[in-house]
Amino acid sequence: MSKENAIRRAQVYGFLAEALLYPRENWSEDGKVVAEIVRSLGWINVRVRIPTAVLPELQAAHRHTFGAAGSMGYETEYGLPHEYRQSQEMADIAGFYRAFGFNLGGMVRERPDHVAVELEFMHILALKEAYALETNMPEHAEICVDAQGKFLQDHLGRWVNLFAQSVAHNAPDSLFVAVAQFTADFVQADADRLGVSLDQQDLADVQHTPFDSDFSCADCAVAGMGEQSFIRADSIQ
Repeated sequence: MSKENAIRRAQVYGFLAEALLYPRENWSEDGKVVAEIVRSLGWINVRVRIPTAVLPELQAAHRHTFGAAGSMGYETEYGLPHEYRQSQEMADIAGFYRAFGFNLGGMVRERPDHVAVELEFMHILALKEAYALETNMPEHAEICVDAQGKFLQDHLGRWVNLFAQSVAHNAPDSLFVAVAQFTADFVQADADRLGVSLDQQDLADVQHTPFDSDFSCADCAVAGMGEQSFIRADSIQ
């Protein structure tokens, strides 16, 4: 473990979290910096593919990519056998967050299982690891490292490759295809570094989690529209 390694990893995770939310600033301008950070890590061998665009183009691409199949950015929409498992998985994710003081809120609000939120949590864990190493608290750093491995294995690493496949399938011409694939590749490389084995699946083998009318805004007039958001757009035809 090294403080510098943890800081660089935190920077990449933070960048990816910002890039996968609706753009408020032009994150593509930081592409060259992120590529240099990845190269400086040394242990990672992934292709950094970060497109360059102006802010209106990024915003239009985000609407196009995630507007028609909105569920593909959420972990619990991928392959859970029963709708009640969504609540269980969401509680497990929230438990990770609470244990490390990671609170949702602020100007941008998303579900705990959104890909950007899970990436932001990895960003925070890596920063906590760096701080523990800087302040000579190796036992705290080890706790942060262990939590990162478990979170990748149980949550982010379990489905991020499916997320990348979904983006490529539903919006093959989108600039977010490259961003999503880089995200999946970076998570896989980080898991390898931590000695974590990820259970990678193919999108074609994953069924959409059954819709739970009690899980979301079932009483709202547009609740039925939630059932139309599917991982693979062609499967609802």
